[in-house]
Amino acid sequence: MTFEEYLKGLQDQTVAVIGIGVSNQPLIQLLLSRNISVTACDKKSREALGPLAEELEKGGCRLRLGEDYLQGLDQDVIFRTPGMRPDLPELTAAVERGSLLTSEMEVFFEVCPCTKIAVTGSDGKTTTTTIIAELLRAAGKTVHLGGNIGHPLLAETGGMEPEDIAVLELSSFQLMTMTHSPHIAVVTNLAPNHLDVHRDFAEYISAKENIFTHQKAEDIAVFNADNDVTLEESGRVPGRARLFSRQRELEDGVFLRDSAIVCRRGGVEREVLRLSGIKLPGVHNVENYMAAIAAVDGLVPDEIIRKFAAEFGGVEHRIELVRELNGVRYYNDSIASSPSRTIAGLRSFDQKIILIAGGKDKGIPYDALGPEVNEHVKLLILCGATAEVIRRAVERAENYSELEIAEVSDYQEAVSLAQSRAKEGDVVMLSPASTSFDRFANFMERGRVFKEIVNALK
Repeated sequence: MTFEEYLKGLQDQTVAVIGIGVSNQPLIQLLLSRNISVTACDKKSREALGPLAEELEKGGCRLRLGEDYLQGLDQDVIFRTPGMRPDLPELTAAVERGSLLTSEMEVFFEVCPCTKIAVTGSDGKTTTTTIIAELLRAAGKTVHLGGNIGHPLLAETGGMEPEDIAVLELSSFQLMTMTHSPHIAVVTNLAPNHLDVHRDFAEYISAKENIFTHQKAEDIAVFNADNDVTLEESGRVPGRARLFSRQRELEDGVFLRDSAIVCRRGGVEREVLRLSGIKLPGVHNVENYMAAIAAVDGLVPDEIIRKFAAEFGGVEHRIELVRELNGVRYYNDSIASSPSRTIAGLRSFDQKIILIAGGKDKGIPYDALGPEVNEHVKLLILCGATAEVIRRAVERAENYSELEIAEVSDYQEAVSLAQSRAKEGDVVMLSPASTSFDRFANFMERGRVFKEIVNALK
């Protein structure tokens, strides 16, 4: 089905769009521009939406706002927001009454005319997705970057050509109900995450697997051979599996040998990239490059990969150097909303650092974080709902030896304390190991607030 055919099919139907956030606003505007009957539903009040409410109504949109925004859904087609479970009672009742439940990303996969490369995983999704997209652009491809990375693509599908490439970051929430898979799928790693939304780790894994479950025989899926879950998944792909590993050599895939990333295929191997040529710090970014190299093998020349790696400084909020003041470097790793992400950040430095952590608890274990903090941190500053959970994990670890732990009320106090205790040559890093939703709209807002405070230091 083409993009235009899909929109034409909605002309005589009623549509509900749940969630009037960044990801759905372009969708709402697209539907309204085609004179499709749209009801936009959101838990926010009219006051909270501000001028957007009047703007949407002027365009012909009906609004259903407030606590009862999901009651009585009876539209022909319902687009759910990515973070909403598809089995909520209100959505289930609507489907039983005959509504079709879908999402912006599901429809995009149905109508996108070009090759799709998609990345998922517990950690490293955004950096890996960005590296893949930028490598393809550097090789002269027309690339459309979107998905969970913050840019919805459905409204732009009409301008895409068959020879273009869509590069997507996909979350477990987007993948839960997907019935299509990309031509090239990448699974960076899998560890317990988002258990405040998913029933358990098994459901989380099942959602992630939709990135390759519906592939065809000629498609490719890339997996982390150093992760037990993803290695097991690689044996169940419908198409061709490619592996990457930092810990061992592979018969077919991308691996680390001494200080170089090597690609081996069909018994022939070549050195693609030396670690000294990677600007981004941290062994986790070595893995991100290996995943990306496995995905673009045959699409991007090695010399372009080497030139890019030497210049690419990373993505905002991901071990992002904010500033250096009096010999102290301040890093923003706000993306680290899980212990595994924070562990990767801690391992990026060859010295003990001052760590600011804590946020909202999403029901995942913190036991593994404790030993890593004791090994890599000289002062731990905690705030937020998970402060006590992280403290317990640190103090119960076998290698705990009276690490100094301070609890503060907010980031202003945290940064002030860090500055007062830091000496020339020290590293201060925000890496919360928790979600941002206790105090911020998302990790981007959390990171921006941290950067503003750091940049205001005298």
